[in-house]
Amino acid sequence: MQKKIKASRRSMGMNYAIREITVPAAAAAARGTKMYNFNIGDPNKWDFETPEYFKETLRQAVDRTDNGYGDSQGNLDLRQAIVDREYEKNGVSIKAEDVYVTAGVSECINVMMGAFVEPGDEILVPGPGYPNYAQYINFYEGKTVPYRMIEEEDWAPDVDMIRSRITNRTKAIVVINPNNPTGAVYREKDLREIGNIAAEYDIPVISDEIYDKIVFDGEFYSMSRLPDDIPRVILNGFSKVNLMPGWREGYCYFMDRNGLMDEIREGMMKQFRARICANVPCQEAARVSLQGPQDYIVDMNRKLKERAEFSYKRLNEIPGISTNKPHGALYIFPKIELTDWKTDKDFVYDVIDKTGVVLVHGSGFCEEFGQGHFRSILLPPMPVLEEAYDLLEKFMVKHQ
Repeated sequence: MQKKIKASRRSMGMNYAIREITVPAAAAAARGTKMYNFNIGDPNKWDFETPEYFKETLRQAVDRTDNGYGDSQGNLDLRQAIVDREYEKNGVSIKAEDVYVTAGVSECINVMMGAFVEPGDEILVPGPGYPNYAQYINFYEGKTVPYRMIEEEDWAPDVDMIRSRITNRTKAIVVINPNNPTGAVYREKDLREIGNIAAEYDIPVISDEIYDKIVFDGEFYSMSRLPDDIPRVILNGFSKVNLMPGWREGYCYFMDRNGLMDEIREGMMKQFRARICANVPCQEAARVSLQGPQDYIVDMNRKLKERAEFSYKRLNEIPGISTNKPHGALYIFPKIELTDWKTDKDFVYDVIDKTGVVLVHGSGFCEEFGQGHFRSILLPPMPVLEEAYDLLEKFMVKHQ
């Protein structure tokens, strides 16, 4: 009998909860259950549509652009459009040479952790927070060090914990604002305090701002607006605000006056050269999406605000569930009373099996600070949300 070839320990250690929850969901669907797929933050699966002028640009780009390989760092005209966008939005001056175009923010996270992390190095990440950071830190044999998002303070970051968890192995501090999965929008005060810690210890901040224009309560404040002595990398992309998730376009830019991350940038460029380039025709569409009418964002935020307020009210009416109100992004992160379940994962699997409502267990966003919660999305139209919440309420009543 032939011996089976084993996969690497690194690959087998990956566990992306948002997508892996589709396994029990598929089993429920196969039984004929009506499904409510509230696990993935994909606006285009609901009543949000990529603006027509983005799509027309992509159609024309295939005919008009050079369909050969592009610049490994990203096409210059797109990078310049990003420079202009960041100045218009945040009043910050960067150069095209500081911008790197990637196949979505996920590739950026992978490449960045590949450059930052040696075995045993530590990266501070918000808990709960987007799980891709932990996945790639762990893949490169680093250590994910979570810092608490304080539920009682509207999911504000615990700045004191950030300071207390810094060691001589700390390589960076990750900020996700607006936050996935909680829907929190960080206060300027907290961001400045995090920036002061980063400057004090010469530790870069990695600020994920992909939801920067999806804010329906409060005001978004970008880390790019902080003083020049704070070393930063800002991550952003086109999947959420620009409603083109399947086109896989993202970017990051460096703000590093003292050159602390010069070698990180070169390490990332070596990886970008090896992967050749990001999608060339889609880069043209991404450029136009930054420069054309932006009125669709107003309508998107109006819908999301209405659905966030309904979700907040309705979920708090369900026995055994309580939640803070989200202020941005696409998500809500309720707390559950685990009366009949050992873990939040058991709870989510049971909900999927009995109701067809597909949620994501909170521990998938942080084992230490996400347990006892679940993540849901704000994207479905109101009648769909109402149906799903009614099913969830009936389910919870049976367990009280």
